[in-house]
Amino acid sequence: MAGIVLRDVHKSFGEVEVIRGVDLEIEDREFVVFVGPSGCGKSTMLRLIGGLEEATEGQIIIGDQDVTGLPPAERSLSMVFQSYALYPHKTVRENMGFPLKMAGEPKEQVAAAVQEAANVLQLGPLLDRLPKELSGGQRQRVAIGRSIVRAPLAFLFDEPLSNLDAALRVQMRVEIARLHRRLRSTMVYVTHDQVEAMTLAHRIVVFSEGQIEQIGPPLELYENPANLFVATFIGSPMMNILSGKGFGEGQFRLEDGSELKTDRTLTGAAETAVQMGIRPEHIELDSEGPVHGKIAVVERLGADSFLHVDLEAGTTILVRQNGNSFLEEETKVRMRFLPEYVHLFNPEGKALTKNA
Repeated sequence: MAGIVLRDVHKSFGEVEVIRGVDLEIEDREFVVFVGPSGCGKSTMLRLIGGLEEATEGQIIIGDQDVTGLPPAERSLSMVFQSYALYPHKTVRENMGFPLKMAGEPKEQVAAAVQEAANVLQLGPLLDRLPKELSGGQRQRVAIGRSIVRAPLAFLFDEPLSNLDAALRVQMRVEIARLHRRLRSTMVYVTHDQVEAMTLAHRIVVFSEGQIEQIGPPLELYENPANLFVATFIGSPMMNILSGKGFGEGQFRLEDGSELKTDRTLTGAAETAVQMGIRPEHIELDSEGPVHGKIAVVERLGADSFLHVDLEAGTTILVRQNGNSFLEEETKVRMRFLPEYVHLFNPEGKALTKNA
């Protein structure tokens, strides 16, 4: 096993720079997730680590070896893509053992490695089936098993669950988390789904326009986003953002004149705040609350209900309620924003508050 170090990595396609100076250290046996919207550079960064793309500038170090100029076959990495890429005419056993067979390993060693990987992934009863006889989740497990048999220094996952339906995605997410705990391997995982990022990662790396916006444990990013981009990207549903003006010691006046306060630690002058953020679960309905609105839509999802509330200033916010909420559309409500969860942002989008 090995850690991965990126030093001032750049990647350009012609005149278009898609990776703009990335510095990152991934520790041995760490599970790191690259997350961000489409086109942010996360998959390109993974391909640079794997050697499928050549860095324009910078260094990529795996373990204690500089692999920047090495081809993929010499980096001792395994990649799993969203496409299973299985040979349709080969059995599960043959698909999983193919990398070792091509490397000239003895048949006995190949068979032992395949059986061990099959035991880890619970594929034993499926070893003699063809890919067409498997479900989508089973095929993805075979693709992962093919990577395991190579005993790589690290695993690279490029949106491996995006082709699966919702139920299978949840199941496979759990299986990948268990796999990491069992193998204790370094894993780098790319996804646009921040729920996958929150549930799998030791640390999340948030990408935007080829740069890293923030790095940290999932709850750190959720509770202390460094900027407006991270605040609105991490969390489902997303954080409510309202415009206004900061004043005093952590006070904020919305466009409709409502005044709020943050009890979070100020890291900059409140007077520079032009936007505030509050997550849906941190808004309480309160008959004496300072913020007025009318419920436009109620989404009842079982355990939770989400109220889409139109404020007097014309903005719509989301409020999370218990699933048995009795409130209906067109109901006028007053709300209180819990001050210990009110975030403030300056004109550049930088956070002015953090969790005390």
